[in-house]
Formats: sequence, structure tokens, C-alpha cells
Amino acid sequence: MSDAARRLGEAMSAPTPTGAGTVSGEVVDVTDQGVNVLLGGALILDVPCLASYRARARGDWVVVRPGARPVVLGRTAPDPGPIDEDAIRTVATEVALDAQVVRAATWGTAAPAGTGWQTVTALFMRKNSAGKIELYGQVTAETDPSPGAPGTPAPKAVTLTPSVIASYRGGSRDESRTEAYQGDWTGRGNLRGGLFYGMSIAAACAGKTVASMKVSLSRVPGAGVNARRPVQLYLHAYTSPPSGQLGLGDGPEPVLSLSAGASGTATLPASWQVALAAGTARGLAVYADGSTNYMALTGGKLTITFSA
Repeated sequence: MSDAARRLGEAMSAPTPTGAGTVSGEVVDVTDQGVNVLLGGALILDVPCLASYRARARGDWVVVRPGARPVVLGRTAPDPGPIDEDAIRTVATEVALDAQVVRAATWGTAAPAGTGWQTVTALFMRKNSAGKIELYGQVTAETDPSPGAPGTPAPKAVTLTPSVIASYRGGSRDESRTEAYQGDWTGRGNLRGGLFYGMSIAAACAGKTVASMKVSLSRVPGAGVNARRPVQLYLHAYTSPPSGQLGLGDGPEPVLSLSAGASGTATLPASWQVALAAGTARGLAVYADGSTNYMALTGGKLTITFSA
């Protein structure tokens, strides 16, 4: 709990003429501990939330119980039932397809096409490339048309994390920093940070069609101003931290803005996805000039989804 949050909470906890027990505020960012909330013009960091406040997002208007330790009680929103139902059905279908033993059951008068089938009297079976069992029943006459075999599902999403995060200043690595820094707070020179994934991104994409790549980053509290600032993202071509300067590729792309302690996820530009999938780019970097957008970042989880 920040000192600002404590002071504001104490002030707001004083009895009011109306006896109001809650106030409203706007969520500026989501953090690992709760949310950063704008209350009465003041940015309050890491306000804890009740577990019932789910799917937290920037821009939510929330109900806050003031006090020495403010707590977010929840937000006003439409009934989530109809919204959740579609998402639950989608997840349930994916789980069922993953868990089932038999992927497809079809039949016909001719022998099945393809390789790998094993005949048991008039029943054929095989295991496909995804490890799922397929059955084919050969019949003398079709009294009921065979159902079609389900289509091949898209490859599962892949989540990758950086093997190393490092920062550079003055043309060499700053060994004292284990987060990715951008900008300059002390006048000693601009910092640039790198997230290194080896060749794991290209390996994960080999033979597949990328639908999207999203990166999740968290801003470390205590580095720079508390207000939201843009993460200035670049590509780089290194599999591991270089000993000299970290060269920057395409960028900057201000795809994400974070306040102190906040976490966020951004979709990488389409051209970056192509470069990373092909291995011509191999990781991500951050860089800024001066103190305006100075910050430290950690995380770097990269989630890749595929269409085929």
C-alpha cells in the first residue's frame, strides 16, 4: 500500500454528511496485487480487490470502499451470464476435443483412404499426427449416410518466456540490472533493455500459420513517474545478450502504456509477427530517450496462436 493511498484512504474514511460508504473511481491499470485507481484526481497504486471483481481491465469504473486501506468492491456491468456462456461453451468444446479418445468415427463400403489403418474384421482404426484415435467401419450397404469427419483443429497456442532479460547503457551490458530498462533518470545516459528467447519463437512457428503474437509485460514500481507512460518496443536479432551494444531493429512501437506496478498485454504488429516467425528477428527490446518515458519492465511472456 503506497503512502498516497494510505493518506487518501484516511481522508476519505472520515464521516461524511451523507454517510456514503463507497466512492467510485476509474481503473488506470491492472497490477499483480490489484489495480491502480484514479480517485478524485489522485492516482492510487495497487489497491486490492475482492475476488468477485473478475476480468479486471483498464477503463473500468469501480466501487471503492474508502478507508486507511481502500478496497475495490467491484464494478457496475451488465449481467455476465449471457457473456460468460459463450466463452464457457468454447472452452468446454476445446477440452472435450483434447480429452476424447476417439477423434472421428466414419463408415462406408470402400476401404478407408490414407495410411496407418489397422483392420479388425470390418473395423479400421489408426492414430493421427495429434495422437488421437480414428475409427472407420466398412459396411456392406449404407442404410444411414456416414457423418463427415471433423476438420483438423488449429495447432495449440504456445507460450514462451524470455531465457534472459538484460539492460544496456553506454554500449555495454549493465550487469546490475535484471529488468529491461528504457530511458534515463539520472543523466548517466539512456538505457535500453532486451528480452531474449533464443530461437524458440521461430521453432514454435515452424510449419504453422501464425494468427497472432501477444506480449505481456509488467512495469516495476519505483522506476520513473507513477503515471502511465508508453512502452517503446523494438525488435532485435539476438538469440542471447551481446557483450557489446544491443542493436535495435524495427521500432519503436508504442503498443502498450503502463502506470507503475501495472501489467498489460499487447498484440505485436503483423510485420513483426512475420519476422519473428521466420527467425529474421529473434526477440524484443525497449528504448527511450530521457526521463519522460523512463521505466523498468519485467515479464515478457509471448503467447502465439495459430490458424493452421
